[in-house]
Amino acid sequence: MRNKRFPLFVDLTGKSAVVIGGGTVGLRRAEVLGRFGAVVTVISPSLARSVEGVRHIARAYEAGDLAGAFLAVAATDDPAVNEAAGREARRLGIFFNRSDDPGGCDFFFPAVCEGGSMVAGLAGDGSDHRKIARTAEEIRKILTNSEDNT
Repeated sequence: MRNKRFPLFVDLTGKSAVVIGGGTVGLRRAEVLGRFGAVVTVISPSLARSVEGVRHIARAYEAGDLAGAFLAVAATDDPAVNEAAGREARRLGIFFNRSDDPGGCDFFFPAVCEGGSMVAGLAGDGSDHRKIARTAEEIRKILTNSEDNT
């Protein structure tokens, strides 16, 4: 049995979040962090698409890039880069998420479900991502419907 994940809701307003990797996964995570008030910096030679409200540093990750961050995400297709970022985050005491290795994470990105003043996060044990996506969609419908009935 895999470890269950504790749902921790954190106020990110004004807190620095560094996302390493400008591909689809990294940008999706950058957008979510930004929606919740984080000051997001994406470090990547290029971006898959533009993201409003995100600072882009157009180069590869370098040691020292995580200084001052509250949390960091490594979402590159290079495991060595993701590992190096993880080592830096652990050394600095920064919450860290690695998209390619759940065992190397301090926190996990849930499926975020928003509706009105409510937020729900849904995470599983990593064994069935499609089931999480389907369930999250149902929760989003419930939250949207409850917003319409108030």
